[in-house]
Amino acid sequence: MSRTRRTSRTALLAALGLITATGATATVLGAATAGAAAPGCKVDYRITNQWNTGFGADVTVTNTGDPVASWTVEWSYAGNQQVTQGWNATITQSGTAVTAKSLSYNGTLTTGGSTSFGFNGSHSGTNAVPATFKLNGVTCNTTTTPPTDPPTTPPTTPPTTPPAGSKADNPYAGAKVYVNPEWSAKAAAEPGGTKVSNQPTGVWLDRIAAVNGSATSMGLRAHLDEALKQKGSGELVVQLVVYNLPGRDCAALASNGELGPTEIGRYKTQYIDPIAAILADPKYAGLRIVTTVEIDSLPNLVTNVSGRPTATPGCDVMKANGNYVTGVGYALNKLGSIANVYNYVDAGHHGWLGWDDNFGASAELFKQAATAEGSTVANVHGFIVNTANYSALKEAHFGIGDSVNGVSVRQSKWVDWNRYTDELSYAQAMRAKLVSLGFDAHLGMLIDTSRNGWGGTARPTAPGATTNVDTYVNGGRYDRRIHLGNWCNQSGAGLGERPQAAPAAGIDAYVWMKPPGESDGASKEIPNDEGKGFDRMCDPTYTGNARNGNSMSGALPNAPVSGHWFSAQFQELLKNAHPAL
Repeated sequence: MSRTRRTSRTALLAALGLITATGATATVLGAATAGAAAPGCKVDYRITNQWNTGFGADVTVTNTGDPVASWTVEWSYAGNQQVTQGWNATITQSGTAVTAKSLSYNGTLTTGGSTSFGFNGSHSGTNAVPATFKLNGVTCNTTTTPPTDPPTTPPTTPPTTPPAGSKADNPYAGAKVYVNPEWSAKAAAEPGGTKVSNQPTGVWLDRIAAVNGSATSMGLRAHLDEALKQKGSGELVVQLVVYNLPGRDCAALASNGELGPTEIGRYKTQYIDPIAAILADPKYAGLRIVTTVEIDSLPNLVTNVSGRPTATPGCDVMKANGNYVTGVGYALNKLGSIANVYNYVDAGHHGWLGWDDNFGASAELFKQAATAEGSTVANVHGFIVNTANYSALKEAHFGIGDSVNGVSVRQSKWVDWNRYTDELSYAQAMRAKLVSLGFDAHLGMLIDTSRNGWGGTARPTAPGATTNVDTYVNGGRYDRRIHLGNWCNQSGAGLGERPQAAPAAGIDAYVWMKPPGESDGASKEIPNDEGKGFDRMCDPTYTGNARNGNSMSGALPNAPVSGHWFSAQFQELLKNAHPAL
């Protein structure tokens, strides 16, 4: 699992908003007034979630006029709605009037470009969508299409059955999620493991043999047959990890795979094609099948190639031969053509791609892969972040805009000029960037919370001392790793938020895609027939490299080969779970 550093950011293409919500939507179309500097615009305002006294919303704005370098979106409510928390924009409210302004990284909005921001709010009584929006002071000519009867008492859960022939906006909404009986049995056999053994986890198809199964392990069909039994009369999601690219994970030996750098033909015909054939079986048409596509590979082509401080020869090879892009495009095209399959592409994590020179370039590469081999962005239902990693979901005791004695948090050794402090803020920002590049405005994100709880006695309860910016950040941060670049079997880690649907704006689900208790890699070289090597970042005695600031690895000792059961890790995760078990 490769990790890397930063330098300086390219400007993000901005867009102005989609307020995605359950029930109420409005589409606002506008043309610039003659002589005005502001562009015309299209605004999608959608309420994504609504409860007795509150709601969440996404706003997606598409610029139909001249490019702008910064943007301000304004609207007024007819009722008593109050914005309480926002993201990807600075949102203020005076009375019923709301103003959303671009941030430093997303002010540029090209002609045809779009971006999203979101917020949570409170209300009582009705919660009608605004009738009029302004972009940079110019009123958009509006055509609003709210529901015939805006919901005053919204349903407690989103609709679970999409129209015939279409996919659910969020496959996790109103659905159970498959519990892998093989993982569940291992977890239940551990002391205290029955507290979590009923949780859903991802099924990793990390080699060709995993698709077929064996006398001692379930193959893909066996898992899908078991899923049908678990489904009953409701909806059920099955989570698969498609993970077997040629030259896989070119910067981390522990997660190398069975296919050589040039074996793209074998990847297509012996791996992807058989998976697609099984998933397309009409027997499984009633399942919602979520595929998370090729964890930890594409970003390596941005961060770990020649010209970067963490360059790795293997990544130069994969960039030159194009087989990562080809392989991902082929997988998305084949799997995306199946009506009940929902593709989510891996988008790294904030401690890898959150820096200026990684963020935008990675998003551009994701689009390149999504449109390779006959695929289109329509084959991408969303993206997943933090898979098999440890980055905290939300850092509550410090923010990216904080400063201590005039020194920005971004200058602390921990943040190190990153733009993000946690996975939720990164996921929402990456979503906005991807929408601005042409991905669907309803794009959903998944966050792997299987090992990022960071609870136990070491979890801070208040900000750090304000002696200097480092004491402030280090004293308050939940993520207790030695360095943000450490990724293998981390000491002190804990289970994070339990899997749940639609936990935040733009987030389809928190998931446990990496099954807790499965090793990241061996602590020492262990011969195996799975193509997995020995990476020193899994050795607790290793003093580090450029990717982790030459820090100790922070890895637990006596770990087995990646993917194998690691009892000591599972016990560590139980002990330090947050929320506590």
